[in-house]
Amino acid sequence: MPIGIFLYEIDQSFGPNVLADYYITKDKPSTKILKDFADKHVKKDLADASGRDEKFRYYSSIIEGKDIKKNTFIGFMLRLEEDIVSLKSIFEKIEERVVTNFSQDKKKLQSTLKGILNSILSLMEKLKEPKIIKETINEKTKKLLDEGKLQEARELIELIDKKKIPEKLSQEVKLAEDALKESLYKKSKKSYLKAASLADQVRETEMALFLRKKGNRVGDIPDIIKTREALSKAIKKGLGELQDLEFKAYEDTLPLIDKNIKLSNSLEDNESFDLFEKLYKSCYNASRRASDLNKLNKEIKNITKKL
Repeated sequence: MPIGIFLYEIDQSFGPNVLADYYITKDKPSTKILKDFADKHVKKDLADASGRDEKFRYYSSIIEGKDIKKNTFIGFMLRLEEDIVSLKSIFEKIEERVVTNFSQDKKKLQSTLKGILNSILSLMEKLKEPKIIKETINEKTKKLLDEGKLQEARELIELIDKKKIPEKLSQEVKLAEDALKESLYKKSKKSYLKAASLADQVRETEMALFLRKKGNRVGDIPDIIKTREALSKAIKKGLGELQDLEFKAYEDTLPLIDKNIKLSNSLEDNESFDLFEKLYKSCYNASRRASDLNKLNKEIKNITKKL
């Protein structure tokens, strides 16, 4: 769960510049982390990126809106044990709210970030604690009674007392999170979507939307992994069949490697990201040198024909 949000712009000449931020700890992202993000976003052209230091994990993505300048990004600070991939639905939700409430006034923007982060933390507490969900539903029930909507109020009371929806909802969220830790993505998605359906029943619209997005995001992970594996096989095959001066394979594999860099980034697999990045640089350099070698080879052939 995010423990900090920061908005920053990347200036081509001066580098990253923080526009506004809010944290629930005294710690903040270091200059090194911000420079690393600037490198990934600008030089490597990544729409989103992740990083870490000895204490925290970080996630950053481009943010776009009517009044938002080009090359503006939103970053999140998280504890080391957090799983960034499964939290992307939360990041998207926060980004939407920042775009809607964006202001050029730094104090207003900082206040917006504070309100959004505290709201998200409150939502997550609801998901883990049935008592908090009950309290929220009880408030809705009282409002319905005040408005004279007796039947709707009775239905909500029944969902709490007889059908035990808050307890079932929290249990499904726990099952989803446990399955995710075990990389059981289909099972995790199923529980998240079931929890979303339960949230709909008790009119927790925001909670239901969040759970549904998270479930769908988790459900996409196996396809991303399969795609990356297929690309890796194609890369190995292309480079493995390289013969003598048939250097075109270096150039042909560059788009495949680039796709795998982006997929590894989306899975927050930093080890594979670094590996594919090194491979990309090597193949790129090899393709440039291969081009020079082929030119020289043609020139040599032309000369030998005249001998």
